[in-house]
This record gives sequence, structure tokens and C-alpha cells, in this order.
Amino acid sequence: MKIGHVLVRGMLAGLLAAVLAFAFASIFGEPQVDIAIAVEEAGAGHDHGGEEAAVVSRGVQSTFGLAVATGAYGLAFGGLFALAFAFAYGRVGNLSARATAGVLGIGAFVTVFLVPFLKYPSNPPAVGQADTINQRTTWYFVMVLISVVAAIAATVIGKRLATRLGSWNAVLAGVLGYIVVVAVAAWVLPVVNEVPDGFPASLLWNFRVASLGTQLILWAGIGVAFGVFIERSVRRVAQARA
Repeated sequence: MKIGHVLVRGMLAGLLAAVLAFAFASIFGEPQVDIAIAVEEAGAGHDHGGEEAAVVSRGVQSTFGLAVATGAYGLAFGGLFALAFAFAYGRVGNLSARATAGVLGIGAFVTVFLVPFLKYPSNPPAVGQADTINQRTTWYFVMVLISVVAAIAATVIGKRLATRLGSWNAVLAGVLGYIVVVAVAAWVLPVVNEVPDGFPASLLWNFRVASLGTQLILWAGIGVAFGVFIERSVRRVAQARA
């Protein structure tokens, strides 16, 4: 199968998953953002009468802007997911195309989002300081990079150990090695805690749960949709060869 066909299916799966993630974020995430903005404005004592109009209104941000951002995110990561599948298929165990996509989807969610999220969770408006945003963003992507590289290394090393330790023992060894690496990284990287005193704990919790749910739906959608698309393509190729 040509890599271009795989890439198109990955991007299509990412777009479909983005639609689901957008719906979830609109229903559960955006109300938390609105509440957080209200908390921020109340604490700062803003007087809207003397302020200039925002370049992009909140209404546009929460609808069209969110849709565009989620769609672009889904397309980009759907394409990267397809490339990762093309590399992994047939090299990581004797899994079918759909099973490989499912395992890859779980692994991508854990390594790309969940592990970095546990170290640097997302925050709503009114949490964080404007002069430290670049630093916080940098440390977050450093954690993402470490997590992804550690996952790739654990997969490669586990595959090489499979002949000596057996498949399951090799998998466990790779998972353990990954956990050790990311745990050390989380301990070494600086702690960022800029939640102001008095900020509603329930609001912070609800926002982070909504963020987690959005990403879970996105990656699950990519894995499931891509698995369906690629399984059909593999069958067609096998039938043509037969």
C-alpha cells in the first residue's frame, strides 16, 4: 500500500475524530472557560466600558475558532498517526492492521498527552502568569519530547529482547523502562504551580477533566476510524494479490 494512501486515511480519521472532540469540548469545556473568564474579570475588577473591543470575540473563539483549531489539530496528528502506523505495522508483533491502529492509538494518547498532562496539566484562564507562559510552554513540550522518545526507545528495545525474554516479558521490560524514564524526567523538570489563592477548585478540576476527555475522544477516534479505514484497504490489497 502506498504511503500516500495511508496518509490520506490518517488525515481523514483525524478530521472525523476532531468533529467528535469539538462537540465534546463545546459542551463540556467551553462553559468552564466562560466561568474562568468571569472569575478572572471579577478578580481584576475590569470595566468593559473603557476597554477596546477584542480582535476576536469570545463567541467566535468558542465556535468557529475552536472548530478550526480542533480540525487542524486532528488533521496534523491524523497524518502523523498514519506515518507511525506505516512504520509500526508488521514490526510490532503479529497484529492485524486494526489491532495495530488500536494499540498505536492508546500509546499515542498516553505518550503524547496523558504523561505530559500529569506533569503539566492544562489550566483555564485566570490561572498562570503572562510573563511565564513561554517558560511553561517550553517545559511542557520538553516533557512531550522525552515521553515520545522514551516510548520509541522502549518499543525498539523490547522488540530486541523478545527473542531472549519472550514477548510478554519484553513488553513488560519496555513498559517498565518507559515508566522509569518519564518518572525521572517528571522529578527533574521544574514544578509549575501558578494557581492563585481562592481560585475555585471545582472549576479547575472540571476544566482539566474536560481537557482530558477531549484528548481521549480525539485519540480514540483516530485509532478506531483509522483502524476501520486501513483494515478495508489491507483486505483489498490482499484480494488483489490473490
